[in-house]
Amino acid sequence: MHYKIFTDGASHNNPGPGGWGVVIVVVKNTGTGAAVGHDSLVVELGGGEKDTTNNRMELMSAIKAFSSSKAMMNKNPATVPMEVYTDSAYVINGITKWIHGWRNNGWKTTSKADVLNKDLWQELYDVTKSINIKWHHIGGHVGIVGNERCDEIATIFANNVGGDARKTEKVELYDGPLSGYGIKNILDTNYDKKLAAAKKISSARSYAKAYSYVSKVDGVVQTHKTWAECEARVKGKKGVRFKKALDIGDEAEIIADFRS
Repeated sequence: MHYKIFTDGASHNNPGPGGWGVVIVVVKNTGTGAAVGHDSLVVELGGGEKDTTNNRMELMSAIKAFSSSKAMMNKNPATVPMEVYTDSAYVINGITKWIHGWRNNGWKTTSKADVLNKDLWQELYDVTKSINIKWHHIGGHVGIVGNERCDEIATIFANNVGGDARKTEKVELYDGPLSGYGIKNILDTNYDKKLAAAKKISSARSYAKAYSYVSKVDGVVQTHKTWAECEARVKGKKGVRFKKALDIGDEAEIIADFRS
């Protein structure tokens, strides 16, 4: 027997209304072919908070996943392998690397400030003691079905605590045999390489130094040398478009796109 766990968190406006989602798969048979997953169980968990952040919800999803998994076990947690899949490098780096220095320094950073989200880090540390965990950092929204389901749960809970009646939605959290679970390939952790490549390009672009910024307001396209200029033009206005250009050629393409 082993546990396969997916976790995710979300926050609108960050900080703002947030939610967390977990999918726990208790794999009771590790045979081959049709025997894989026989008698396995799936448990979905979720929750929300009115005023929170993405990182706090990512931490909360991990805490809830481990505390619930330990409660389900009828044996020593240290003897049960757990594979955890999350798109939060913050959680993985924190619990496997940074936390040792934080604890030695009395939960202070190197600048002597309190560790951000100290309460949840302490809770996560306590709940993961004596557990056999293997962490997997995965890309978000790249087709890994467990991650996509957790994101769906987290988003619905975030919407439901946000106070917007138009976005309120009921979520049915599953708790039962794998054979009756709606996501038949939940154990599949393969990802869509095209989606991952596109996300990598998008991420690289977001961190790249800007050549300029292009905005379109009321049908008029303008270029700006700084983000402050661009932001001042588009902020608070409806139907606007804006984008960072990485070089003069990129700027020309964006302008042509905005004018088309």
